[in-house]
Amino acid sequence: MNKYNNDLVCDCNIIHKEQVEKVLKNKPKDEELNNLTELFKILGDFTRIKIIWVLDYNEMCVCDIANVLNMTKSSISHQLATLRNAGIVKSRKEGKEVYYKLDDDHIKKLYEIGIEHINHKLESVIL
Repeated sequence: MNKYNNDLVCDCNIIHKEQVEKVLKNKPKDEELNNLTELFKILGDFTRIKIIWVLDYNEMCVCDIANVLNMTKSSISHQLATLRNAGIVKSRKEGKEVYYKLDDDHIKKLYEIGIEHINHKLESVIL
């Protein structure tokens, strides 16, 4: 059996010029798409997304994040360094403690919209 649904395969040779021109007019630069690809690669790690979940609720120190996720401080610190270098989280030092939070509302929105999308898909499957 064909793994593709033939009903969903376009079998025309017509170019819809207005639609094509509209899309090409708004084409992002390759650098933007490369940067977006890198962002999604970083967000695509299970441990890092759990850290983002924690930081979506509150600024926290490494010890507290490690406690919430039942992981070592070392493994959390390693992942936080990756997130910090990518501009996803930022840190501040208070005495010997380092506190982390999401860098800005864009990251918060990315995470929350992603969760909303997943839950919406699950709800539509259940119904």
